[in-house]
Amino acid sequence: MTSLPAVRGAHLVGSINQPTAADSLRIVAENLAGHVARYPDGEVGERFHWILFQGSKFDAVAGLERVPRDPIMLAGFDVRPLVLDGTVPAGELVFGPLGYAEAALAGYRDFKALREAGTIPTGARFQVCLPTPLAPLSVYVAPADRPAVYPLYAAAICKEIAAIAAAIPAEELAIQIDLATEFSYIEQVAMGARKPFPWFIEGLAEDADVPAETIIEAVTTMAAEVAATVPEHVELGFHLCYGDVAEKHFVEPADAGNLTAVANALSARVARPIGFLQLPVPIERDDEAYFAPMATLALHPETALYLGLVHHEDGTEGGLRRIAAARPALAAAGVEEFGVATECGLGRGPEDRMAPLLRLHAEIIKAASV
Repeated sequence: MTSLPAVRGAHLVGSINQPTAADSLRIVAENLAGHVARYPDGEVGERFHWILFQGSKFDAVAGLERVPRDPIMLAGFDVRPLVLDGTVPAGELVFGPLGYAEAALAGYRDFKALREAGTIPTGARFQVCLPTPLAPLSVYVAPADRPAVYPLYAAAICKEIAAIAAAIPAEELAIQIDLATEFSYIEQVAMGARKPFPWFIEGLAEDADVPAETIIEAVTTMAAEVAATVPEHVELGFHLCYGDVAEKHFVEPADAGNLTAVANALSARVARPIGFLQLPVPIERDDEAYFAPMATLALHPETALYLGLVHHEDGTEGGLRRIAAARPALAAAGVEEFGVATECGLGRGPEDRMAPLLRLHAEIIKAASV
C-alpha cells in the first residue's frame, strides 16, 4: 500500500534538446504521453540559452547603448550591459516584439498539427514558458538604470502575453513564468561578477544587509503583477529555479525554505487560479531535512505541485529516495498528491539523453505507485 501523498503526473519545465519545436513535441508524446498535461515547444532556436537572446531586443531600443568595452561573450551572446544614452527620456523607451509571442504561435501550429494527427492527445495544453522581466533586465541593463528601464520592459513582456493569449485558445494554453534570477537576489549569491543589489526595494544603501523575507516580498510582488495579466482561463504556473549552467545550480539551497517562502508568497499575491508549481530538488538531497520546510506550504487548492527530483544520474532508485524523503513534509502540509519533474529544462543536456530521461519520469511514477 502506497502512503500518501500519491505520486501522479509529470511536468516538463520547458527546454528540450531537439532540432525543432515539432521534434520536441513529438518526443514528449512518444515517451511520456498519459503522464503530462502540458507540452512545451522545447525552447528551440535562439531561445536555447533561456534569456540570452533578449540582448538583441535591448540593442534595438533607441535610447539604450552597450557600455564601451570589449564584448563579454557567453554561449555566443554578448552580455555586456546597456545604459541609457540620454537621447530618449527613460519613460519613453519603446521595446519592439521580444520574440516570445512569435515563437509561441509557430510552436502552437506544430502542436495543433500533431494533435490533429493523433500524436498529442486531445485535452493537452500547449505550454509557453516566459521569464519574469527581472531576469533579462538583470543581465542586460546596468544596475543604475534598472529602475528606469524595468517598467518599460515589463510592459513589453505583458504585451507578449497578451499576443499569445489572443492567438491561442485559452483552454489549450498554459503559461509558465520562470523565477530563477530572483533566487540569486534572495540568496545574495552572484550569478555574474558581483553580488546582486536588490535595487527594486526603495531606500536601500548599497551596502545594506537585506533580509531574505524582504527580498521575497518584493520579487513575488513583481512576478504577481505580470501573472495578473494572464487571462483567467489560460492555465498559469510557476517554475522556481536555482539556475542551470552546465547542469549546475548557481548555489545549492541549504533546504527548501526559500522555495517554500516564494511559493507561499506567490500563492498569497496571485489572486487568479494557479494551475501548477514546480520546485527543484538537488540530486544530493534525499534527506527529510531538505524537504522539512515544505510542511508549511500553503498553495491554492487548484495548484498541482511538481518536485524536480528526477535525475538521470541515479534514475528510478534516486527518484524514489527523494520521494520517500518528501512525503512526510508534504503530508503535513495537506498535499494529497504531487508529480515529478527535473530540476530545470532538458535543453542543455545531450540530445540522445532526451528520450530515456522522459521515460524515466514514467518509470519513477510507476515505481512510486506500487
